[in-house]
Amino acid sequence: MTDINIINAVDRALDMLIYMYNAGTEVSITKISEDMGVYKSTVFRTLATLEAKGFVTKNPETEKYSLGIRLYIMGTSIGEKIGIQKLVKPYAKALHDEFNEAVNVSILERNEKDIYRSVMIYKEENNQILRFNSEVGSRNDCHCAAVGKCLLAFSENIDLSIYDQRPMIKYTEHTIMTREALEKELEKVRQQGFAVDDEEREMGLTCIGAPILKNGQYAVAAISLSGPTSRIKDETFQRKIDRLCQVTREISNSLR
Repeated sequence: MTDINIINAVDRALDMLIYMYNAGTEVSITKISEDMGVYKSTVFRTLATLEAKGFVTKNPETEKYSLGIRLYIMGTSIGEKIGIQKLVKPYAKALHDEFNEAVNVSILERNEKDIYRSVMIYKEENNQILRFNSEVGSRNDCHCAAVGKCLLAFSENIDLSIYDQRPMIKYTEHTIMTREALEKELEKVRQQGFAVDDEEREMGLTCIGAPILKNGQYAVAAISLSGPTSRIKDETFQRKIDRLCQVTREISNSLR
């Protein structure tokens, strides 16, 4: 018997998300249509709606769809049941305790406006840090953040041409403002294995970031050590960088 309270379009969209989860890989509109017995036009409209809200993402090269980052972001409310949060917690706490500076863990989001942002999913924070968007779930533009640059440098299917149509926001006199400058910066990040936000988002604040890599190649998250420039860039600056990179290597090795 059909439940008269069920909204068919919502029911179909949820079934589609479950189908994509079970598929475990990118799927085409044709494949979804055939397996679910739904018209292609209906599949297309449903996916377009889900994509606009970040629940699915489309690979521009294959024209196939997979689950989007919004589902992961919503899942962060479950707390430590999220695998990456549980995995990084002892490392993040150790970094915080060693240097007495804020440690944040972020993942990549490309929102419905085609802007790359980092989304904070975990933090270890003290009362000394300069504060800006420091709550779990907060978002920051990738072009001016250490974790953001790491995520852009080591993620798949990054299309920097979006910045040709949507100019980067200038936060300080140090903010990267052109696609060419960003490409050069990301190549540097790939070569050295870490990134620095040198007062690019807020004057007086410096962040060091390093990526957590799956299979040694692709970023699933990034960790940053942040604080006032005078403290971060003191005589222990290089030790902070080395320690952060060591930590992310250890986490990455556990993901192999």
